Amino acid sequence: QVQLVESGGGLVQPGGSLRLSCAASKTIFSNNVMGWYRQAPGKQREQVAVISDGGYAIVTDSVKGRFTISRDNAENKIYLQMNSLKPEDTAVYYCTNMRGAWGQGTQVTVSS
Repeated sequence: QVQLVESGGGLVQPGGSLRLSCAASKTIFSNNVMGWYRQAPGKQREQVAVISDGGYAIVTDSVKGRFTISRDNAENKIYLQMNSLKPEDTAVYYCTNMRGAWGQGTQVTVSS
């Protein structure tokens, strides 16, 4: 069964914003560090941001100051607010519980 579902991707112009959401089942969300990864065409999947159950967050240097990860423990959801998007942010973005559960991904395309 599907346990992680991402949404919010799409096509946006450079400089624009998107907010990704990930809805998780309680069993794979509760008490787990949650994260966002991305994979661009021809590249390896890379970590974008992670957040602990208590809200401690780490974002990778390439998106620092532009992307913000957050979570709602009551709703079993995490979010990725992406601002000042660049063409190099184009990728499929995946949600994970850092314990082997992955969503199906949502495409983000930054292009004029």
